Amino acid sequence: MLYRSLLLAIGLIGLHQGTHAQTYAEKLGFPKDRKVIILHVDDAGMSYDSNEGTRKALTTGVANSTSVMMPCSWVPHFMNLARQNPTWDVGVHLTLTSEWAGYRWQPLVGKEKAPGLYDTQGCFYPSVEEVDRHAMADEVEAEIRAQIAQFRAFGLEPSHLDSHMGTLFQPKFVERYIKVGIEEKIPVMFPGGHNTLINANRSLDANLTKAIGQKLWAAKLPVLDDLFSDTYGWNLPAGQQPSDQNLRAFKTQKYVELLKSCRPGLTMIIMHCTDPTVVFNRISDSGPTRKGDLLAMLNPEFRRYIEDNQIILTTWREIKERRLQIKE
Repeated sequence: MLYRSLLLAIGLIGLHQGTHAQTYAEKLGFPKDRKVIILHVDDAGMSYDSNEGTRKALTTGVANSTSVMMPCSWVPHFMNLARQNPTWDVGVHLTLTSEWAGYRWQPLVGKEKAPGLYDTQGCFYPSVEEVDRHAMADEVEAEIRAQIAQFRAFGLEPSHLDSHMGTLFQPKFVERYIKVGIEEKIPVMFPGGHNTLINANRSLDANLTKAIGQKLWAAKLPVLDDLFSDTYGWNLPAGQQPSDQNLRAFKTQKYVELLKSCRPGLTMIIMHCTDPTVVFNRISDSGPTRKGDLLAMLNPEFRRYIEDNQIILTTWREIKERRLQIKE
């Protein structure tokens, strides 16, 4: 659900499936023909259960990056964890929607400054389509700047920017997303390389994606070669009980298959690691797929597969440092 709109928006702005003579991973100094992966956990700060799942995935598991939904109630708890773990790779999960019926959050910027971000309940609209219909680009830019400022108010610098439910990949907003990242000197999640996974079964114009990737690179920011965001939709086959054993086996297999299908280059894989309690079930019915992500990241067999196949794990902080070291 969360990233279907991202894929649609990317299609609308014209992402491509072409290849570069050299991947962005190679440009960043990684070995040629190697798979370089960011295993990224979305939705930190959304709930206590999400925070606990993210913490476990980053400390005990193989996941190595996350981003925080700054308008949500459990942000202070997670940001305190982040301060206690300064090596964590933590970015801003720029949030412009509030999709759950029984648990909602509001914009930070204020209704007088950005009335188009507020629904009749005084919260963000539930869907990307509603935000696109009601909000102005200036309002969106003001809100994402407010969320970055709120992150920094905790005394930390974000490792990167990405977009909850892909709202900022809408053609109406994507220019502001890129602009803010460049002006704030924060890496931006944007696939500007061969885009094999995200652009599967599509035949799209290469020009705009290539141009945006080159613009980010010229601004001394790293660029992804590819992006995969469909793990949220990996559900157990019909009839299987969502036991820990079944979830671990199923999700681990899916992640192994995904890594096998990755092309060489820098790929970000998005997941949602949550350790759900009965409270989380009152927020969303997505607890099983989120717990499956966590169990896969904690699975020693998955870590062993990565090591045995010489897959390189990296973070946004590392690739930012690598980009800054390149003299051009």
